[in-house]
Amino acid sequence: MPTPAPSMPDAKTLLLCFLRSYLVGAAFNTRGHQNIGIVFAMEPGLAAIYPDPRARREARKRYLRHFNTHPFWAPLLVGTFLSLEARIARGTFPAEVLRSLKDTTVYTLSAIGDSVFGGSMLVFWSLTTCALVVSGNNGAAFLWSLMLFVSLQVFKLFTFAAGLREGLKVLQRLKQWDLINWGEKLKLCNAVVLAGLLWLIWPHHQHATRWTLSALLLMLASWLIGRFHVSRIFLAACATAAAFALPWADDWMPMPWGF
Repeated sequence: MPTPAPSMPDAKTLLLCFLRSYLVGAAFNTRGHQNIGIVFAMEPGLAAIYPDPRARREARKRYLRHFNTHPFWAPLLVGTFLSLEARIARGTFPAEVLRSLKDTTVYTLSAIGDSVFGGSMLVFWSLTTCALVVSGNNGAAFLWSLMLFVSLQVFKLFTFAAGLREGLKVLQRLKQWDLINWGEKLKLCNAVVLAGLLWLIWPHHQHATRWTLSALLLMLASWLIGRFHVSRIFLAACATAAAFALPWADDWMPMPWGF
């Protein structure tokens, strides 16, 4: 009697894989980075796709190699890998292509995630929440953070489902989103929000010159980082040195305009 063709795992198994994708960094190690976490997330799906233990063991080995990506992309990659594993089990997709995909696309997504999520969106989240708290709108800050948190979970679930449904085609969809350019625009927005936060926490009505100079220097620093890739650590060190030097300079040579 012929063996039935492997199919995608059922909804309960897929949900378990999705929830496990939140733990890809739980077993982070210096040798394989997130490799144990990705195997843990994939295991229920691999068990459903490969009932034969030997075939499952071979599939598991494909994920025990080095793996590292931004955690927000983990659901997308788990869904995409499960879709491809089902095709590999049916013999319609070569396993070698999956290995090539892991060694290239995964690290590209990691770089995009660090820039867009870590360097733009999470910063926007924190700055806007701080601005609401400092201005006394604690309720609005809670609701705003709750909305962003729920939106992040919806994004993860959507990308997981897209990876399952589209397989490799989902990468073309990501390219159309043009996330890098959106991240750069959001960084400029963050500079504006940071200037507004500075306006809220600094007694600008008493030290208008200092506030204006600080805002201009902040804009200059943003331009230097974006245009010439000047080290943020170097600029932070310069700002710290200036903060310590200004009171001394003011005592040594008082400014007539009340700086």
